[in-house]
Amino acid sequence: MERLAVCPGTFDPVTLGHLDIITRAAALFDRVIVLVSVNVDKRPSFSAEERADLIKAVTKNLKNVEVEIMDGLLAEYVKEKKACAIVKGLRATTDFEYEFQMALANRKLYADAETVFLVTKSENMYLSSSMVRQIASFGGDISSFVPEEIVERISAGLLEGK
Repeated sequence: MERLAVCPGTFDPVTLGHLDIITRAAALFDRVIVLVSVNVDKRPSFSAEERADLIKAVTKNLKNVEVEIMDGLLAEYVKEKKACAIVKGLRATTDFEYEFQMALANRKLYADAETVFLVTKSENMYLSSSMVRQIASFGGDISSFVPEEIVERISAGLLEGK
């Protein structure tokens, strides 16, 4: 039986921290769907399609990873796909509190999927998409925060948005 995991997030934009979690999930599961979430509470800098394209560009070497976009309940999506796990990355205890609440809600909505927490590497502990957006929007160098192949696309996209 295939072990399918869903790795959801806003990914606005995808960072080296995200890529680390996705790569590690790909090593643990037969197949991983990186799920670009449309969150009505957030106003993303990049469209869902742009975010999905950026993720596809940096995961093209991971043969068991695919990228999809979802607007709705994560638990319903996971149930529809018959995934066995939801993979979430954790940076700090503040992440854990929020993600723990979400994991309990998702378990209540769909008990057949476990939430798996992967702790980020120490060099990515401080890294967030919002920090990348802020640095790039002022023309700063984001090359040590995002995968090399998408630095220009992210910088250009954020400078245009100013």
